[in-house]
Amino acid sequence: MEKLKFLPARAHLTRRDDGTMILRSPEPLAPYARCVGEYLERWAERSPHSIFLAQRDGDGWRTLTYAETRRRVRAIASSLLRRDLTAEGPVAILSDNSIEHALLTLAAMHVGIPVAPVSPAYSLMSQEFAKLRAIFELIQPTMVFADDGARFAAALSALPKNSFEIVTSRNGNALPCASSSFDSLIDGEDSPAVDRAFTKVMPDTVAKLLMTSGSTGHPKAVINTQRMLCSNQQAFRQMWRFLQDEPPVLVEWLPWNHTFGGNNNFNAVLANGGSFYIDEGKPAPNLIETTVRNLREISPTLYFNVPRGYDLLIPYLESDETLRKTFFARQNLIMYAAAALPKNLWERLYRIAFDANGNRIPLVSGWGSTETAPGATMVHFESIRPSVIGLPHPGTDLKMIPVPSEDGKYELRVRGPNVTPGYLKRPDLTASAFDEEGFYKIGDAGRLADPDDPAKGIEFAGRLAEDFKLTSGTWVHVGALRVKAIEALQPVAQDIVIAGHDRDAVAFLIFPGVGARDGLDDPGIRDNVRRGLERLREMYGGASASCAARAILLQEPPSIDAGEITDKGYINQRAVLERRAAVVEELYAEPPSSRVICL
Repeated sequence: MEKLKFLPARAHLTRRDDGTMILRSPEPLAPYARCVGEYLERWAERSPHSIFLAQRDGDGWRTLTYAETRRRVRAIASSLLRRDLTAEGPVAILSDNSIEHALLTLAAMHVGIPVAPVSPAYSLMSQEFAKLRAIFELIQPTMVFADDGARFAAALSALPKNSFEIVTSRNGNALPCASSSFDSLIDGEDSPAVDRAFTKVMPDTVAKLLMTSGSTGHPKAVINTQRMLCSNQQAFRQMWRFLQDEPPVLVEWLPWNHTFGGNNNFNAVLANGGSFYIDEGKPAPNLIETTVRNLREISPTLYFNVPRGYDLLIPYLESDETLRKTFFARQNLIMYAAAALPKNLWERLYRIAFDANGNRIPLVSGWGSTETAPGATMVHFESIRPSVIGLPHPGTDLKMIPVPSEDGKYELRVRGPNVTPGYLKRPDLTASAFDEEGFYKIGDAGRLADPDDPAKGIEFAGRLAEDFKLTSGTWVHVGALRVKAIEALQPVAQDIVIAGHDRDAVAFLIFPGVGARDGLDDPGIRDNVRRGLERLREMYGGASASCAARAILLQEPPSIDAGEITDKGYINQRAVLERRAAVVEELYAEPPSSRVICL
């Protein structure tokens, strides 16, 4: 990590008599921007001709400079003000990442109108649109943007009529009702009106309404303020000090309806005067090739992804010399988040990077949630293992409450300017989300990576709600077991869901990797799984809560529509177990079926 400038790894730890610990950074949080719009105004003045946004256009890229972006944002903001849009009626965005998506988001926030980006899966992969209707009933938007009227016609037809204006970039005539064109929003700037509205945007102004995944019910709208977004970016700059010296270049697919892509990554580019190349690929078969094509052309200085994304990208990096050279040409740092990175992927990434340029590129993680917009901890030092999620941001307090079920494991709670004030129209949920000291109860567990040295960071220890007991009364800690199991079952397992609640033993539901998916009955693949189960058993001496004697390979990939997987590729343990209850019963049936792999 010598190449880059980082905040030194230091931690202030306070221990209470009841075993609770408060961990914080000794580095104070410096003053931060009043609102996100200040970033755009700053870089449009300082670097007007630098590329800010780029999107694939045939064989080339359609680009916007900071000056061009500012001009269009202010023109769109003028159109929103002429329509009398206010903070009471947000702008809902149904579409994937695009330049138009970015411009409308920035324009609305510039004049104090909240934006509500909604996962396209609710519109394009659903048949009943129940979650989409519930979201609209909750947020009551006054404008809805859908880039392609034809793609979103069915979803928009299922929503209440005449309650909002529809804006499209193309195929508006495919809708059963009237719509406005996106180009019509850029009719001209009303500078005095925009300036008046912009000066009224304060740190506590609502910037976004972000939906939680809604895996156990209808989605909740998490309030994201300007303070949350801007304090996050200031903390980011203080921890990763090299951001102040070199404007970042990102080639990015992570969806903006999620906090990782829409808040952390997009705003990191904007806050630091960088360039954002929109990647329309995804970590999925037939879409990863789009990502590979973009990365062959554009060399990022930072790369953000989720473990599933690295799982699909790494084979291309290993086999494609052109891609490898371009990807690592000016790469400073690689980050993963949303889930722990299996050790085998960690080691392969380090090896590829070293082979490409002889350097050990930092491979780091961070942790937070939609309610922390998104950061609460960040790695800014040499991690001792992939599960380390860093130290608290400057200005953020981390409360660690002992978990009775396991020594050294703590419930994690967060307090700071990055934390949400609550949930839209749900005072009951807001009240229950915070403890008596104002800490947000995030629902995750962690432990000190080194009990004798807090500066080594926090290690993620799973979701508290996912842990369960076997009939023996033994706790199964799902997050830690999942990472170890994926490592033991490589390269067959892309992801694993842990079964065993109120059962005598643990069993695995395995989502196979791309290379194994077409040969689930192949004896060689089944033998690989069996050997992986044996490795896991040997690793833990046969402990019932740390290994499995049975597993089953799943033919059907995880379903976004059913809530089994998010847009980012994170598996929802509970949703998979509920939807595939019949498979779980098959795992435990006697005698086992031919599909079940047994030790």
